[in-house]
Amino acid sequence: MSVFEEMNTFVKVVDAGSITGAANRMNRAKSAVSRHLSELETRLGVQLLKRSTRRMSLTETGKSYYEQCVRILADVEETESAVTTESAALKGKLRITAPLSFGILHLSSAVADFMQEHPELTLDVHLSDNQINLVDEGYDLAVRIADLNDSALIARRLTSIKMVACASPVYLKQHGTPQTPEDIVDHAFLHYGNRTDSVWSYKDGQGNPGQIRLNRVLSANNGSFLRDISIAGQGIVIGPCFIVYEAIENGDLIPFLQDYQWQTLSAYAVYPPTRHLSHRVRVFIDFLAQRFGDKPYWDECLTE
Repeated sequence: MSVFEEMNTFVKVVDAGSITGAANRMNRAKSAVSRHLSELETRLGVQLLKRSTRRMSLTETGKSYYEQCVRILADVEETESAVTTESAALKGKLRITAPLSFGILHLSSAVADFMQEHPELTLDVHLSDNQINLVDEGYDLAVRIADLNDSALIARRLTSIKMVACASPVYLKQHGTPQTPEDIVDHAFLHYGNRTDSVWSYKDGQGNPGQIRLNRVLSANNGSFLRDISIAGQGIVIGPCFIVYEAIENGDLIPFLQDYQWQTLSAYAVYPPTRHLSHRVRVFIDFLAQRFGDKPYWDECLTE
């Protein structure tokens, strides 16, 4: 039996929940399926399934192997379909991880439209502000908003991310509107907790650099939470435009110091440097790059 046949048998057993169920689906003898499963575990030198008289369950190794097998078999099916027709529908599972706020505010609608275009594709989306190991966790790609450090991952830039200093009209009326970055030092600052310190770098309109250390009165690890606290009049936030843009459009937050450029970030699609990047991953990355582009729609809230 070939490696692909062994993988397929193993996946069928897991999906069916039993050797008997898999044998029925595959129209094979139960003894043959059981033998092939045992031969696979012997060849790999690991236990993939815990068996008892009443139930069968995956070991931790078996769970990881199952997820890898599902992706590999889906890639093979997709590749063969692409050979037979250029317009072949995308199939298989696409596992994605993305930051929480960006996922809720922007990726959700993008995924919905992508699903509409590719109804035979299954998506598994995990939203978290924590950086996840794509290889260990079995994700196909991640959307990350950062000034990327060197890593073993491959990155494609999707769009730029502008940082905006803003506060509520009530707060600015009570405490005054900062005219320079140094003025913010005397204000209550809402701090993004994933940053290591309260030092912010900036460039003025002539490109001259500067730094300020801000007086944090609250720290949180989510930008949407900080936005809402700022709307409530409790301080100044320097947040990504994709989070604060609707509040600015509605007048709930007022941007200031727009002639200054804060830390420059970008949104990237990152993925492991595999020998074969599946067609569905490529198509999805192209879709996101085209959707957001160099001038994302959320920047339209800012005046020139």
